[in-house]
Amino acid sequence: MNETRDLIIGIDFGKKYSQICYYDRKAEEPRSLPVKVGSSQFEMPTCLCFRTEQKDYCVGLEAEYFAREKGGVLAGDLYTISASRDTVSIAGEQKQPWELLAQFLRGMLRMLGVADVEKNTRCLSIAMERLDSVQVENLQRACRELGIPETHCMLMDYEESFFYYAMTQKNETWNRSVAWYSFTQNHVKFRRMSMNAGSRPILVQLEEPVETTLSEEPEARDADFYTFIKSTLGKELYSSIQISGDGFDQEWATKSVKLLCYQRRKAYYGNNLFARGACGAGAERFIRHKLKEYRYMSSAMVLSDVGMDMRVMGTPAYYPLIESGRNWYESSAYVELILDHTKELIFVVDTVGENGKKRIAMALPGLPDRPEKTTRLGVSLQYISQTECQITVKDLGFGELFPASGKEWKETTRWQEGIK
Repeated sequence: MNETRDLIIGIDFGKKYSQICYYDRKAEEPRSLPVKVGSSQFEMPTCLCFRTEQKDYCVGLEAEYFAREKGGVLAGDLYTISASRDTVSIAGEQKQPWELLAQFLRGMLRMLGVADVEKNTRCLSIAMERLDSVQVENLQRACRELGIPETHCMLMDYEESFFYYAMTQKNETWNRSVAWYSFTQNHVKFRRMSMNAGSRPILVQLEEPVETTLSEEPEARDADFYTFIKSTLGKELYSSIQISGDGFDQEWATKSVKLLCYQRRKAYYGNNLFARGACGAGAERFIRHKLKEYRYMSSAMVLSDVGMDMRVMGTPAYYPLIESGRNWYESSAYVELILDHTKELIFVVDTVGENGKKRIAMALPGLPDRPEKTTRLGVSLQYISQTECQITVKDLGFGELFPASGKEWKETTRWQEGIK
C-alpha cells in the first residue's frame, strides 16, 4: 500500500460476505484487499466472534475459526443485527447493535495494516444492499465510536455503489448506456444505467429492473441467459456490460458470453464491484471531483431544498438548511434562532418538479409567553426516509432572565404535503 495517511476506504457490508478496499492515489483506482496474505480471495464472512480467553473480538475467517475450534462466541447474524435496536447477549453481557458493528468495522480496518487506521481515515464509505433508518443510525453511531465523524463517512445502497463503480472507470466504458446483470444464484436481474445529456446537471439513473430465473442444468441455463440477453439488450449500443453476483460462471455461459461480446461489446465480471464502487464514491467526494456535472437520481435522494427566511445580522436573508440532491441519510441540519413577532416556524420549500416555492408553517402550542425577542429555539431537521423529515424544536430559554422551559415539539413532514 502506498498510502498510510488520508485513507479512502470502501466496504461492501454484505448479508453473508463482506469486502474492503482502499484508494490507490498513484494508480488512481480502488485496490481490493485479500482476506489472506498472498491469496486472491477478497470475500470474508460477515461474522464477529468474541474470544473468551483474550477478551477481544475477531472477524471473518478468524472469527469462524475461533468459534469452531477455540470456544469463541459468535455475535450472530450481523446484517440482521444492523437493522435492529435490540441488544445482543455476548458472553453474558448485553451489547448494543452499534457496538458490535463498530467491532466488526474495526476488525476489517485492521486488515489494512496501518497503525491508528481510524485516525488516518479521510473517508469510510460503506455499501449495503439497501438501507433503512435503523441501519443508518447504527452504522453512523458505530463510525463515531471508531472516531470517524459523520462528515467523513458515506453510506449507500448497492445501486448507488454501482453508479460510482461505473462512472469512475475509463470514460469509454460509460459514455453511453451501461448494462448491469446482477446474479443471485439462479435469479438474474437486468438494469440499464442511462443519462439525460440534455439536462444540467446531466441526470443519471438506473431504470426499473427486468428479472428472470435460470435453469440449474448448465446447457439449459446458458440457453435461458442467452434468451434473456437478447430480450434486454436488444439493438441498443452500450458502452459496457457489467456482471456481478454469485451464479454467473463462464464455464456454463459459453453461448451467452459470445452474445454479450457481440460486435466487440465490452463485458466485465467481478465480485468486488460494490466495495470498489463505495471506495470510488469516497475518492470522488474528497479527491477527484470529476463528476460535478452529473447527478445520480438515487431512490434515496432528497428532492426538496428547505430553508427559512430570517434576519441575519439585522438584514433579511434566506437561510438554507437542507439542499436537494443528497441521500436522505446524509440530510440533516441544526440552527438556533430567536423568535420575532411570531409563535410558529415557517419553512421555505422548493421541490424538484413543482412550480414555485412553498411556505409551510409549524405551530408551537404551549410556547412560553415572553417578551418579543426573548425566546431562543434549537431547531433540528433529520430525514428518516427519502420523503419524511423529522423536525425537533427545543425551547432553549434566554439566559438567566428566562430559563429554558424544557418544552419540546416534534413533527414529521412530507414537504410535498406539509406538516403532519
